[in-house]
Amino acid sequence: MTNLPQVYRKYDLLFTPHLIPQLRNLRGEEWAKFIDYLAALPEIHPDTLAFSVMMVNLGGCLPCEMDSYRAQRGCAMCADHTILSFKDNDQQLMKYFEKAKQIVARHTSESQLQQVA
Repeated sequence: MTNLPQVYRKYDLLFTPHLIPQLRNLRGEEWAKFIDYLAALPEIHPDTLAFSVMMVNLGGCLPCEMDSYRAQRGCAMCADHTILSFKDNDQQLMKYFEKAKQIVARHTSESQLQQVA
């Protein structure tokens, strides 16, 4: 990232775990407890990775580009908007999280198999 102009260095294009704590008060009490749990984990913990995968999918991070309006507003604001605008209940969010955990587990086991080979 050192070759980027100074103005672009502050932008994340994918949801990153350091943003997790800021999402704490955006939904109900169970959500806050869940965020507290995640915030206490290391960034490489499977649950932290799964939450990041969930946020990337829900927020539509993959097609985001540095010169887009969303990127210029910042990943933090986009993450807030993603959670605040989620229309279903917290249980549905947890279902998305469980699916993301399966994705992380699958990729982790594939990675371990490749290291053994």
